[in-house]
Amino acid sequence: MVEMKLRMPEGALASMRNDPEGFARELCLAAAVKWYEMGRISQGRAAEIAGLSRSEFLASLARYGLSPFQCSAEELEAEAGRD
Repeated sequence: MVEMKLRMPEGALASMRNDPEGFARELCLAAAVKWYEMGRISQGRAAEIAGLSRSEFLASLARYGLSPFQCSAEELEAEAGRD
């Protein structure tokens, strides 16, 4: 495991109403969700980055208003129309 040190204004922790450890967990989850949304990483890798099981990660996507599917409605329709 890689360990990183970040500089963060104290006000950032206060605005998130979190202690440093909780803030770090939330930061990892937010990064994992965004990278997953961008299609840069898989669900499994995102869950690993967030420190969650895959099912916990998928459930957390709802908090961010995201679908667990990485394709558009048009792509789903096109796929469904193929024989």
